[in-house]
Amino acid sequence: MWGVDFQDAVLRPLAERLCRVDGVVGVTLGGSRARCTHTAESDYDLGVYYRGTLDTDGLTALAQEWAGAGTTATRTGEWGPWVDGGAWLSCDGRAVDWLYRDLDRVTAVWRDAQQGVYGFHAQTGHPFGFADFAYAGELASAVILADPSGQLGEFRTDMQHYPDALRDALVRRGLWEAEFVTVLARKAIPRADTTYVAGCLFRAVCLCAHALHAHARRWLISEKGAVAAAGALPNAPADFSARAHAVLGRLGTTPDELSAALTLAERLVADTRDACPLT
Repeated sequence: MWGVDFQDAVLRPLAERLCRVDGVVGVTLGGSRARCTHTAESDYDLGVYYRGTLDTDGLTALAQEWAGAGTTATRTGEWGPWVDGGAWLSCDGRAVDWLYRDLDRVTAVWRDAQQGVYGFHAQTGHPFGFADFAYAGELASAVILADPSGQLGEFRTDMQHYPDALRDALVRRGLWEAEFVTVLARKAIPRADTTYVAGCLFRAVCLCAHALHAHARRWLISEKGAVAAAGALPNAPADFSARAHAVLGRLGTTPDELSAALTLAERLVADTRDACPLT
């Protein structure tokens, strides 16, 4: 009950105030709190959706009103190209994060996703790469706290349907790339280049997780928890999570050790392909 009380007593009024700041279109509760997979220590992630020029000075003033004089909101773009800014607040002793989302960009990404066009982009905090279609997954699973124009609600309804074209692309292209990076990793084994092999196999495992989610028409938003989530899917290969962690957990530093880890990865990719048939 405490979480519901906090949401209604603190987050919804905060969201309504955010919508009075120039540029803000609506506010959502996302992350583990929205998906009900949170722990007691989990932050509250608020998606602050905006169009055009965002009044970040106004956001800083509001942040200080709610969380104290030392609190600031960033300019747009300060955190990177895809998670472009926000603020870290403490409200009633609870961590509340604001994450900016440019609604025009979300719209463009959604159009691409419906055509099977996607990308994984360099972004601080996302070692695999920020999946642009995560914008759609975020809205699809979010709790809308404030949406005066109704735009977020309309998008959220559309994004409940996982696009067939995106599903096919993440399975076909994604698993092709997973196989390709394991070939590249083999070339580094004679040099015992553990770091390079680790990078290749991390990418292969994440691509498998994305393919499994896409095949099951489930949105995958981040690398965090991706392997465990993929392993829990009904279409996942047997012991997927344990096998994926084993690939990266026992790499070693000698050519023989690296070769053994790579063999595990190759089998995992092959089994993932078998688990994701497309007509």
